[in-house]
Amino acid sequence: MNDACLFCRIIAKEIPAEVVYENDQVLAFLDINPIIKGHVLLIPKFHCEQLLDLPTGYFEPLMAGAKQIAMAQTKALGADGVNWMQNNGTAAGQEIFHFHIHLIPRFVDDGHRWNWNTVSYGDELPIEEMATSIRKSIVHE
Repeated sequence: MNDACLFCRIIAKEIPAEVVYENDQVLAFLDINPIIKGHVLLIPKFHCEQLLDLPTGYFEPLMAGAKQIAMAQTKALGADGVNWMQNNGTAAGQEIFHFHIHLIPRFVDDGHRWNWNTVSYGDELPIEEMATSIRKSIVHE
């Protein structure tokens, strides 16, 4: 536990939260600043700053928890879909440095739109070279 971490303090019950799901490995609670009402944050129950620090053994409990929450958001809220979002590092928009997954219920008429501006690969680094570079950098555990 990291005493300076907001999410660690929620895990320790030092800060109240509206918990919607919990087991021995993960905790999920309503985001107090939701993008859409019913927006849930899912976290591991130990301090881990980002995806790159997350032990491989936690992927299954997080995926299983995310599925349970998404199913519940669909059933309880009548959501038409669910966005899964994880910001990894400052450049990606991470603000709280305890790994967390956003599960955001979506409704056909909710009015929310993502600012998704695409770019072209152009000629600087052809797409084939980029794919090769990424493939060569993958570490198999």
